[in-house]
Amino acid sequence: MRRKVYGQLKKWKEEQNGESAVLINGARRVGKSYIVKEFAQKEYKSYILLDFNKIGKDIKSLFETYLDDLDTFFMYLSSFTNTPLYPRNSVIIFDEVQLYPRARTAIKYLVEDGRYDYIETGSLVSIKKNVENIMIPSEEEEILMYPMDFEEFLWALNNETLMPLIRMNFQKRHEMGQMMHRMAMDYFRQYLIVGGMPQAVAKFVETRDFNKVDRVKRQILTLYRNDIQKYASTYVFKVTQIFDTIPSQLQKHEKKFMLKALTEGARMRDYETAFFWLSDAMIVNMAYNTTEPSIGLGMNTDDTTLKCYMADTGLLISHA
Repeated sequence: MRRKVYGQLKKWKEEQNGESAVLINGARRVGKSYIVKEFAQKEYKSYILLDFNKIGKDIKSLFETYLDDLDTFFMYLSSFTNTPLYPRNSVIIFDEVQLYPRARTAIKYLVEDGRYDYIETGSLVSIKKNVENIMIPSEEEEILMYPMDFEEFLWALNNETLMPLIRMNFQKRHEMGQMMHRMAMDYFRQYLIVGGMPQAVAKFVETRDFNKVDRVKRQILTLYRNDIQKYASTYVFKVTQIFDTIPSQLQKHEKKFMLKALTEGARMRDYETAFFWLSDAMIVNMAYNTTEPSIGLGMNTDDTTLKCYMADTGLLISHA
């Protein structure tokens, strides 16, 4: 599936030329691993993918033993993976790097060496549990990756022409005409229901069955709940409370998130860390109230008055 983040990766490769690594940060199941692997296959002579969900102790031990001897480090890494490495034409991918923070720390020394490019992917990469006792490398650029937008959804449905037409008519302030408007709205309603999670979109492209798509989305929601249980530490109960009440909060059309729906007498200071956790995990989008909607929004933001949206409309529908 075509993703716009591919263009960002290409720009990083051309402009940085090995002077920095890039971290693709996003919620679980937004397609980080897929797009990075596709980029590596197309843009480099060879690549090594280290999936920290699966790699064994032998490869992990290289980061403990040989960072002060990178010639030996790369020789072992190349042998373990049976992949030749070519200076300035190979990339090493650290997939789900949050599961092995030591590898993220090593980026500083690997980038300084300059032989190869480095791409990291991660979910929950800023959560406290995943950054304890490590130094975040300054040589690391971050690209935020979100669910597929409407144009990417159309690309997946093999429609390359509708979005340029919408964009042209918008810029010229022209009507599209009833037939094209109906077609655009049909596609848009499908997008709202399916959402932009690549697995859900792929299932819709394959089957056109909303029930099967819903099953995929519910699996992702279960994954998010499991992450909350695993990573939210002492805030598990409050994070779960907020997560579970998002649909009802939005249904009420209130001007802000009503904390009293969680617990009688609840105050923002009791829940602000839980909101931050969900936002940091990129599971939700936070919209803060601003008292003066000008260019300097951050100067007039009221952090205690907010609305909380799911990061994906398709997940919101299944969640509801």
